[in-house]
Amino acid sequence: MVANFDSWGRLDTRTRHAISPDAFEDDIHTAAPGGYLPFGNGRSYGDSCHNDPGLLIDNRKRGRIHAFDTGTGILSAEAGVTLSAILARAVPHRFFLPVTPGTAHVTLGGAIANDVHGKNHHARGTFGNHIRRLTLLRSDGVVLTCSETENPEMFSATIGGMGLTGLILDVDLQMMKVPSAHIQQHAIRFDSLDDYFGMIDRVDAEHEYSVAWIDQLATGRKAGRGILLAGDHADASCELPDLPRGRTLGIPATPPFSLLNRLTLKAFNAAYIRKAKAGETVETVKWSGYFYPLDAIRNWNRLYGRKGLYQHQSVYPVDVAPAITARLMEAARDAGHGSFLTVLKRFGEHRSRGLFSFPRPGFTLTLDFANQGEGTLKLLDTLDRIVVSAGGAVNPYKDARMSPQTFDASFPEWRKLEAMRDPAMMSDFWRRTAMAL
Repeated sequence: MVANFDSWGRLDTRTRHAISPDAFEDDIHTAAPGGYLPFGNGRSYGDSCHNDPGLLIDNRKRGRIHAFDTGTGILSAEAGVTLSAILARAVPHRFFLPVTPGTAHVTLGGAIANDVHGKNHHARGTFGNHIRRLTLLRSDGVVLTCSETENPEMFSATIGGMGLTGLILDVDLQMMKVPSAHIQQHAIRFDSLDDYFGMIDRVDAEHEYSVAWIDQLATGRKAGRGILLAGDHADASCELPDLPRGRTLGIPATPPFSLLNRLTLKAFNAAYIRKAKAGETVETVKWSGYFYPLDAIRNWNRLYGRKGLYQHQSVYPVDVAPAITARLMEAARDAGHGSFLTVLKRFGEHRSRGLFSFPRPGFTLTLDFANQGEGTLKLLDTLDRIVVSAGGAVNPYKDARMSPQTFDASFPEWRKLEAMRDPAMMSDFWRRTAMAL
């Protein structure tokens, strides 16, 4: 099977080969070491979803919802179902995902394998904290039922394990009861990082959701300005339609160069900040717009041009967060790079069930850059050094180039996952980092 198995960063577009889960099961007893890797919906930014010397297992072939109990909120489904399909089933019954990333177009298995986090980590932790049970097919042909009480070590290794422990088959997910899926949003404009860090403890304590957009290109008195978008689910009287309409905009082709450059980003940032009123504005907004604004634009990653994009996400301790946040954004400006999606939020104290999860207490900053070749790679190495020297970590699920040394410093206990890895499973990321140490 040959299809589009590119990662979302589109840094290395090439023909890739895959087989169906059925074909993998048929050939399981002849599976070559390191010859396979489960593939979800291609929303990983780097090479953690690729195994170019081997075959991908296209889990999108299994995307059924088995059952949804509207009393308990437990949803049972195959791992290839997308979060958007889950929401379409659950939202009319006033249930929502307990944790969601910034796109609904990831698969359930991918959300587990990357132990995704959302705008409410301070309130509910990571996605893996809400998995009741999963079944896992290992390359020895054994199907394991995994939970906190049954095969708990493999359960922990699979959450955040990047698909390396085997093929996830079925999942029981605990959904969250809400009065409405829509959000009462509090948009708070701030003029500096000091203003943001001065109010974030209070805002997080008062609201379920919290995320800040920052104008990374602003300098001088405007440096660190941005908008904090806090929110809670609206009450049951909300009259907005439950399910959003279809997409209305798409990027039909990839331009030869990035349309998101310093000039266009400066103009966008200035317009976006002007649109926000001073102080705090409260309004009810559709859940699709609050959680998944870019899902309304098909193939928005094409805006970065034919060379693709890099995303850099890091986490660092609370006590150094103001200084490190400023240094990271300044380093990007000094290197001549502008970040379209500059997102800052706080990770809470909730401990992940996952052995290899990225979130940990502290602040996390996400930056993305159009690929400008060697200059971009040098910048990303600089960002890595800033983060690691501060006692932080770089997110492997969004990486395409970190060194084995940065990986080791970010995840010093990676050998525990290696010991649990299914011998038939391997990724380009794992080969590039862990296997080089």
